[in-house]
Amino acid sequence: MAVDEVPFRPHRVVVLALDGLLPFELGIPHRIFGRPKDAEGRLLYEVVTCSVRPPGPVETDADFAIDVAHGPEALATADTVIVPASYELGPVFEQGVLTEELAAALARIRPGTRLASICTGVYVLAAAGFLDGRPATTHWADAERLQRLFPRVDVDADVLFIDDGDVLTSAGVAAGIDLCLHMVRRDHGTAVANDVARRTVVPPHRDGGQAQYIERPVPDPRQATTTAARAWALDRLHEPILLRDMAEREAMSVRTFTRRFREEAGISPGQWLTRQRVERARHLLESSDLSVDRIARDAGFGTAQSMRQHLQAALGVTPTAYRRTFRTGGGREAGSGRPQVAGRAGHRPAGAPV
Repeated sequence: MAVDEVPFRPHRVVVLALDGLLPFELGIPHRIFGRPKDAEGRLLYEVVTCSVRPPGPVETDADFAIDVAHGPEALATADTVIVPASYELGPVFEQGVLTEELAAALARIRPGTRLASICTGVYVLAAAGFLDGRPATTHWADAERLQRLFPRVDVDADVLFIDDGDVLTSAGVAAGIDLCLHMVRRDHGTAVANDVARRTVVPPHRDGGQAQYIERPVPDPRQATTTAARAWALDRLHEPILLRDMAEREAMSVRTFTRRFREEAGISPGQWLTRQRVERARHLLESSDLSVDRIARDAGFGTAQSMRQHLQAALGVTPTAYRRTFRTGGGREAGSGRPQVAGRAGHRPAGAPV
């Protein structure tokens, strides 16, 4: 082995299991991070579960408990700590303060460790002060309470997840899958994340935010949907696409189409189309050697300047920085003082094309 060669070590993800946890959410990190491998077949992540107490049983919200093999000392070994939701957070959820046991456990986390929460696990991060002055999200039904309890947190209830660099938060339940896939994508690129998504039989990236899941009148199933228009648009991202063109594909007025589209996707047609173009640009930046100008045209932005504005708004980095980061397997712009923010629906620059 060369003197300067660093021995391979998988990224260690430690999942904190709290009493009252949801078994589904506990399993998400193990399923997503337990799959990625490098070219030599080595697992890229090591996932362990720990409790705030010595090894032993942890109650769930189901009719069974789980036996956790690690105590809080595992937190000190983590590269990433994930806190899934729990229905028994007690004073954390009621007064916004940590129990002595939980505070002592969290104090073991090393500075610089990446932190993430799924659903109401965000209350733990907020009560510990990790989210002061930062954006965060949680299940839409808990967002208002989170904001009241922690006024120093910038709560956004419209998104599936938020990436604020070393602290990430997700909306409820299945949004934890979106968050974990995003972290894999950030760490190792789109190809690795897409492979995990295929093996897990989930979409690698979901459209829209939480708005599409909030209870609202159900559209008449006899009415037409906007699915065909979306498929049509995806085949023509490199071309100018007008809202009336999409509406005509479904034989709807622009007004009816726009309303129906938002009901189904949770965002406007223009926001959706911009997101698809950003995703196309991301893929080409990672997987090809095409020039930025050519990628801008192929993704439908027209000019490199337009693409630069949209990627900056959506991902917090320029096309060149994104390519440099993800072609080398990193996670943020080199030398950047502020990490990227991702997973936001509807936050786009003025003048975005439809």
